[in-house]
Amino acid sequence: MSDDIVSRIDFPELETPLAGLAGRPPEAPKWFREVVAVAPKHEHVMVDGARIHYLRWGDPSKPGLLLIHGNAAHAYWWSFIAPFLSRDYHVAAIDLSGMGDSEWRPGGYSMEGFAAEALAVCEHSGMLSVAEPPVILGHSFGGFVTILAGALYGERLAGTVILDAPVNPPDRPRPGTPTFRAHNIYPDMTTALGRFRLLPPQTCDNLFILDYVARHSLREAGEGYTWKFDPQIWRNFSIGDMAALLRDTKCRIAIFRGENSILMPPAVGEFMFNLLGRSAPVVEIPQAQHHVMLDQPLALVAALRALLADWEHSDPSRSPDEVDFG
Repeated sequence: MSDDIVSRIDFPELETPLAGLAGRPPEAPKWFREVVAVAPKHEHVMVDGARIHYLRWGDPSKPGLLLIHGNAAHAYWWSFIAPFLSRDYHVAAIDLSGMGDSEWRPGGYSMEGFAAEALAVCEHSGMLSVAEPPVILGHSFGGFVTILAGALYGERLAGTVILDAPVNPPDRPRPGTPTFRAHNIYPDMTTALGRFRLLPPQTCDNLFILDYVARHSLREAGEGYTWKFDPQIWRNFSIGDMAALLRDTKCRIAIFRGENSILMPPAVGEFMFNLLGRSAPVVEIPQAQHHVMLDQPLALVAALRALLADWEHSDPSRSPDEVDFG
């Protein structure tokens, strides 16, 4: 995410960790090099007039797993996670409209529109045509899209996984909607990478992952480079009542959080647990901040494998019709 965003929000200034690399990709471990070498298939589907791009891995005859990125991010945030899960699942990672390699919407964006894009990818990829319904997993803002998808389309899903997307108690201050200005155009890739930051700001020990997602966040613009996402996404945008939508989820649900996440501390996880009738798992990924897949990618894979294996071999323990939310 660019400095254009961070400068508009009241966070302390952080160093840009990729600036010191002078455009040279940091050395990556063998596991990362091998997993990103597993090339996905590029697919597109038209949704309400916009061409939506997504990546997919694995056998289309297997149960589906759709991955949704966070605010101003893109599908490649999952490309070092998805191949690990494609042994047992047909995995897809979407670029929501206005982000990644999907088209922008000049008329504006909505939560319902993003949820419709997620379901359209499930349908276009064939995930709704196999015996086992798909699971949708969303990180951060993508987690809110996933909550809405579970409320609207849960009867067509096997479950939803919400990754560090906080549904806050009423007494917890809520951040305002981000505001944006037109993107800068940087003269070269090195300069652009030097301006890449995470929001919310955090440290990141895995610079090889940070460099990877940063490079996929940029596109050529004339004689230089700029960010892929539409800076007007959040104009006149409403996220909706996430607590009510969480309660209205019509399928299994699981909550994941980073142990050291500033957006989703333990109290928020407990609040969401209570909203779900204390019958949905809340999984904490050790030593992870908000951007869990950057901080602890392999721990996240292990936790997801365990959860999905349990879901595959057990009956649902939670039905919204049977739980008294008080």
